[in-house]
Amino acid sequence: MDINFLQQLSVGIFISAAASLLGVFAILKRMSLVGDALTHVALPGIALALFFKINPFLGALSFLLIATIGVWLLEYQSNLSVDTLVGIFFTASLAVGALFIPELDILEALFGDISKITHTDFIISILLSLVLIIVLLAIHKKLALHMVSQDMASSIGIKSKQLELVYLLLFALGVALGIKFAGALLMGALVIIPAATAKNITRSLHGFMLLSVIFGISSAVSGIYIDSIYNYPAGPLFILTGTLIFIVSLIWRAVFRK
Repeated sequence: MDINFLQQLSVGIFISAAASLLGVFAILKRMSLVGDALTHVALPGIALALFFKINPFLGALSFLLIATIGVWLLEYQSNLSVDTLVGIFFTASLAVGALFIPELDILEALFGDISKITHTDFIISILLSLVLIIVLLAIHKKLALHMVSQDMASSIGIKSKQLELVYLLLFALGVALGIKFAGALLMGALVIIPAATAKNITRSLHGFMLLSVIFGISSAVSGIYIDSIYNYPAGPLFILTGTLIFIVSLIWRAVFRK
């Protein structure tokens, strides 16, 4: 079997697993649209990275971290909601990205191209995805309580403000990792669709997390496999496969969870 295909498959599995776990808590906090908008903040970082001929991942991650910390600080120092703040960052970032991303690279920036991953991309993606997954699993109970009720979390000594920053930073890392796979335009769906599908089927937190990861990995593997046969972009295929599974989950919920 082609080593490049195995690398793509491995990266797809690890990134989709990490993104699917992030999606669980995004849905618990009702920030699905916020998460989707935040992914577009990566565009100016990608543009600058391409201009200076450095790895686009570094550019995307830098801008995402800056925007994330900015949103977190402004949320607690202004009367504006998170979705309003992210919306401002989103529109400004989209405008900057559209101005400076070279025309030849704009489709890859928007929709991703996992077939172009290098050996360095492979190592970085696997290691950082593992770090993201391990940290999320370590804090998942506190994080879930914080997302559901900040008052209850604070009453038992959970530092909600700091915990939210940790989650937002992990979200930024997950988005930066997924840009190569799904692109800035589709990365939000990579996070949200598997978790939304799992929510239709289970009520428990652990079931929610497990099924989200299973659906995410299944969609990623399907997308990469179809890409290897028909040479279609894996990112859009992942989203379409995930959407089909989501529709099936809606039917399942209508039949079995009346």
